[in-house]
Amino acid sequence: MMASGNRGPYAKTAAVRRRVLEACVDAFGETGFYGATMKDIAKRAGISHTGLLHHFPRKEDLLLGVLELRDERGTEFLEAAKVLDPAADPVETLKGMIAVIVDNELQPGLMELHCVVSGEATSPDHPAHAYYADRYRNLRRFYADIFTALAARDGLRPAIDPETLATMTISLINGLQAQWLFDRDSVQVEYAIREFFLSVIPGLPRAALS
Repeated sequence: MMASGNRGPYAKTAAVRRRVLEACVDAFGETGFYGATMKDIAKRAGISHTGLLHHFPRKEDLLLGVLELRDERGTEFLEAAKVLDPAADPVETLKGMIAVIVDNELQPGLMELHCVVSGEATSPDHPAHAYYADRYRNLRRFYADIFTALAARDGLRPAIDPETLATMTISLINGLQAQWLFDRDSVQVEYAIREFFLSVIPGLPRAALS
């Protein structure tokens, strides 16, 4: 009975924290980290300012919580697609990453958050600077491993080394997502990324990435 009683308050606390983080996605996506205020976030979440401070004493805590939420969603999606296994086929892994990017279009608030906050975070003093530095470093390694595996079986154009191609891939994705936020009718993120992969992986059937 005691364990059952403990689940109620815990579940309620988790639900409140989730609601606050969802409110932060909108607030940070609209005005950036510096432009958003704790009072505005509390209002968006439907709780008091004091209640917000109980769960997140500092605005930095909110930002880190939102970034963790974004990563959790992406990881859950990739795990469901079963492409995070090191033994997975590199082409299947690329397909999984494209699926994540497509899923991001269904959550424009998170995409806005990424574009705005990652731009702010280039400053070494920004609370998310270390997070994004690590994130981009890990993404470059992730894509470089995929392209290295493709190169090992002669599946990559020899003129481009895997590390450079990894950097190009991340730059393409970030640029396309930013453009999409400005013109969602004309910018075709998924199509452009597929065409890029097809251009650097010779012999790859078009159907392989669909």
